Amino acid sequence: MSKIRKIVIPVAGYGTRFLPFTKSIPKEMLPIVDRPVIQYIVEEAVAAGITEVILITGYSKRAIEDYFDYNLELEYLLEKSGKLAQKKMIRDISDIAKFVYVRQKEQLGNGHAILQAKEVVGDEPFVMVWGDEVYKGTPSKIEQLIATYEQYQGPVLSVMERTADSDYDKYGYVKVKEDKGNGVYELSEVVEKPGVDNKISPYAFISSCVLTPDIFTKLEQQTAGKGGEIWLVDALNALLQERPTFAKELKGVKFFDCGNKLEYLKATVEFALEREDLGADFRKYLQETIS
Repeated sequence: MSKIRKIVIPVAGYGTRFLPFTKSIPKEMLPIVDRPVIQYIVEEAVAAGITEVILITGYSKRAIEDYFDYNLELEYLLEKSGKLAQKKMIRDISDIAKFVYVRQKEQLGNGHAILQAKEVVGDEPFVMVWGDEVYKGTPSKIEQLIATYEQYQGPVLSVMERTADSDYDKYGYVKVKEDKGNGVYELSEVVEKPGVDNKISPYAFISSCVLTPDIFTKLEQQTAGKGGEIWLVDALNALLQERPTFAKELKGVKFFDCGNKLEYLKATVEFALEREDLGADFRKYLQETIS
């Protein structure tokens, strides 16, 4: 059984929902207190056993590459000033994993972005997470996905129960073929944004997943779909015709879509409240402001 040791994180998108900020700074670099969104994602992956982080980048994403690189000048200045803890902190960020950067020269869909990782991933299963999603909770989302893959040896999609009418226009949904128990479902179809009149299930595909390397073949075979783009959902539907594909309903975790302004603000508040150095004072401030 192949151990999952790689994660693919597409980060090449423009982040138009956060303009004008994202005109020059990647949305993945939005800070939640004092760490960017992308760092939370990488730290979760490493804690789950991932050792290699593959970032699918674009020409405007150099800030992400620089963030995980060494900054020898800054380290020298920190050491000279006796700020050894700060020096260690920024060096640890760079040493947390092996980083590989692959440029997506054209933005031709989310499936096309994942396809760029084919040569780096090779013949291994891997985790795929979008670069603006943050989760909190234990066991982590990635730990739950990997455990499910290890049990069933097939692709695993993360799902959460979402039943508001508006959600069916926001998320993809999975159609269940068989309930395996413990929040695991074998799938018969994945439908992108099915709409309120096509409620195929209560389980929304929250896009993080474990994929097997045969997904690349399906992505290469895909013709352009909606909007003239290559979609991961289309490749998944082709794949599940040939091999069992599963969904894992995430338990005990909270999901924040940090590409959404309100969700980003919620994430900032919740993570700040958990900080030992800020939480008590910040909670007091919020209570005084709201009252």
